[in-house]
Amino acid sequence: MGWRHWLDLVVPRACAACAEPSDGPLCDRCRAALPWIPTYLRCALCQGELERPGASSGVMRCAKCTAQPSPLLRCTAAVWLEGDVHAWIRRFKYPRRGLAGLDAQAGAVARDLARAAARRGALLRPDCVIPIPLHPSRLRSRGFNPAGLLASVIARDAGVGVRHDCLVRVRDTPRQTGMGRRARSENVAGAFAWQARQPVSPHRVWLVDDVVTTGATLRAAAEVLRGAGVREVFALCAARSPERGGGVESAL
Repeated sequence: MGWRHWLDLVVPRACAACAEPSDGPLCDRCRAALPWIPTYLRCALCQGELERPGASSGVMRCAKCTAQPSPLLRCTAAVWLEGDVHAWIRRFKYPRRGLAGLDAQAGAVARDLARAAARRGALLRPDCVIPIPLHPSRLRSRGFNPAGLLASVIARDAGVGVRHDCLVRVRDTPRQTGMGRRARSENVAGAFAWQARQPVSPHRVWLVDDVVTTGATLRAAAEVLRGAGVREVFALCAARSPERGGGVESAL
């Protein structure tokens, strides 16, 4: 059995949405129909629309993000978490158990979106890529870390390594679906720790997660990285949950 056959099992050659022939997980038409986040005049952290260009530093931030200092230099997602994207990401994150749960299509779409986020937001090559970790008990229960799978693809494209040993989740936090902005920040406070064996911290890190909602998880992890000596942290996510009224955002 040739390598191309095995590759087709992982990345189907037909569009995952319409089944038309395609070189990627989605054909050009279906891919273009996704809710892509615009790149022009967008805040570097929340990707909200800017009324005018930001400071001459070249990093554009909205008034709200400027008023709230962040350990992140940039936080970029490729698409909004809505419509078909919501379904693809859910299938990727929560597959059914057993062989019936193998979902090559959802995984291929999620990887494609993660790569798109890296092309959009990571302008400087990192020293390493670090995924948002799961707590060990959650990892045993789920069997895999979605952020880890996406981080591996991004790191391979960038030609750098993935570090799974330095950032760890020391507290098993409840799922944040339905929580408001403040509750999310409180939920992840103190959830991460730096436990790298090597004494020297990397200079620039790409921090990867599957979905960003309020950004509380990414900020909490980035604070730990910065405290350990990492100078620059860029966050990359496949999708971003659009904000809803009252500060509560839809998420997975």
